[in-house]
Amino acid sequence: MRKLSIDGRDIQDDSACYVVAEIGNNHQGRLETAMEMFRVARDCGADAVKLQKRDNRSLYTSAAYNRSYEHANSFGRTYGEHREYLEFGWNEYRELMDYGRELGITVVATAFDMPSADFLARLDVPAFKVASGDLKNIPLLTHIAAYGKPMVISTGGGTMDDVNRAYDAIMPINQQLGILQCTAGYPAEFEELNLRVITTFRERFPHATVGLSSHDNGIAMAIAAFMLGARIVEKHFTFNHTWKGTDHAFSLEPGGFRKLVRDLSRLKVAIGDGVKRTYDSEVEPILKMGKKLVAARDLPTGHTLRCEDLAIKCPGDGLPPYDIDKVIGRVTREPLAKDDAIAFEKLNGAESWQQLAVS
Repeated sequence: MRKLSIDGRDIQDDSACYVVAEIGNNHQGRLETAMEMFRVARDCGADAVKLQKRDNRSLYTSAAYNRSYEHANSFGRTYGEHREYLEFGWNEYRELMDYGRELGITVVATAFDMPSADFLARLDVPAFKVASGDLKNIPLLTHIAAYGKPMVISTGGGTMDDVNRAYDAIMPINQQLGILQCTAGYPAEFEELNLRVITTFRERFPHATVGLSSHDNGIAMAIAAFMLGARIVEKHFTFNHTWKGTDHAFSLEPGGFRKLVRDLSRLKVAIGDGVKRTYDSEVEPILKMGKKLVAARDLPTGHTLRCEDLAIKCPGDGLPPYDIDKVIGRVTREPLAKDDAIAFEKLNGAESWQQLAVS
């Protein structure tokens, strides 16, 4: 059976959904904001919060690092300045990891490069996330896999060949793997979510836990993903859609995130076991709404029942309508008034029909 264990929590087919609040850079480079987001995410019911770690100088080419980046969502004149403004260092990460433990919420992070992976390994993060942009980065994937920690990879922008290649590279090293269906649009268009890939992943990778990294607006698609077998849902989290930054617009605010967790929790128990049964709570409503066989008019003793002698009426506290063929042609033992319940004991041949009804 597929199972992924993160920070003492087992994620498997019969478990509740593991919900990750993707904070990313929505903290806007402020440690206090990140800590407050941790607390509120926990209060909303998130199982984990996720950050992003980059070693910007080694991650970007000089041209990419130094290119002009002056617009509404920028925190610097160049892209490098922008990224450095948002980056937390060792002291901030140590404080955030300690705060997560204090709150009782798991803190994980995406490693965008090998130095960042080593950085997170030194922090002893309980799990690694790998972004869609590194699905083809086999050297990074195997480097992270070698730490032996649970790792979760997103698959946005990739083909099935890309996912197969990543899976085949990781699994011989580390079998604690989660694979997330993802569409790398920000936000992702609904017609491009392709949630049925979750089913494809579950069939192709029976030993991997499957989930959804949800970049769409709203919460409904995560609910559908759970029904398809996703047991990890990662959703961007913010305090305000209008804040400066590219991810805020499609992130969930606390109210929406709380509803997401609530609905996923309800869905876990609502799915049930697939056995159709009558519940105690249904007995009274079905008695009230249900139907029984009654006399359609006054009937004398010795009357042979015909279809027109019978009516089907509420409440359902008598012979059910499906027994109509068992009473047509029988003879009444006693007079029946209009709306009197039809009962086997009131008809000739009652004993044999009662035995038939029981059998």
